[in-house]
Amino acid sequence: MAQSQRLKSKDLFPAVFSRHALAYERRLEDIMERGEALGRLRVIELVAAQPGMRVLDLACGPGTLTRRFALQVSPGGEVVGVDLAPGMIELARAAATPNSRFEVMDIEELSFEDESFDAAACGHGLQFAPQLAVALSEARRVLRPQARFAASVPIERTVASVWVMLEEVVDRWLGPAPRAVDQKPTRDAIADSKQLAQAALDAGFTSVGVEVIEETVRWASAEQMVSMFTSWWDCAARLEGVDSERRQEFADDAIATLRRAHPGEIETTGKNHVMFAIA
Repeated sequence: MAQSQRLKSKDLFPAVFSRHALAYERRLEDIMERGEALGRLRVIELVAAQPGMRVLDLACGPGTLTRRFALQVSPGGEVVGVDLAPGMIELARAAATPNSRFEVMDIEELSFEDESFDAAACGHGLQFAPQLAVALSEARRVLRPQARFAASVPIERTVASVWVMLEEVVDRWLGPAPRAVDQKPTRDAIADSKQLAQAALDAGFTSVGVEVIEETVRWASAEQMVSMFTSWWDCAARLEGVDSERRQEFADDAIATLRRAHPGEIETTGKNHVMFAIA
């Protein structure tokens, strides 16, 4: 049996996300526009950006949240998006969003001065930080007193039968996904609301709350779900190096497998922890 490639997070995720930035953006924009990305939408609500504010978007990806904050801080404000994946930042810059700028930067090592932002956000990014305490401490350092910080992290996928069916097809056709060897402490912490809140308090935030947000995503068909599933980082990484004929055979098998159980629309449900903290 083939062994999973073992890499450190910062050697794995930025490269994978860079190579698949455009597919990631299309998938996320789709569920944001339909109002289904409730964890990220709650982050935007909690940050409550206002005209003239300076907002930091951590692990900004292609600028999905940044663009929305940029509308809220106008006129006179600015949103700065940072991500460790150069491909994501390239895509974000290409959109030329007013009131925003983007930098390739490690959220565990921010280059900004102390107390230089009025608010900060992170939509589904903290789970990739191998040192959660450092990332949270850096977020607190660059925030002014009483500034707001909100972050959403995925913790659970339900309606498990759909994912089990897909994963069985993936295992039949593709090699193992690369594995980040330094992720467990962070993943354990974000999965436990008390641990996550305590990590933020230890980082210097004065008050912290964690909500559980459940979100349901609707897929029009098995074809749409498989098309989007292949853009998720773990499946996309397993497809790299696979020739076009085998890719198509894999997709056909996945679609047929899903369609047998779900001939029409498919619903999947997941849960997020949404943290809201005051500096």
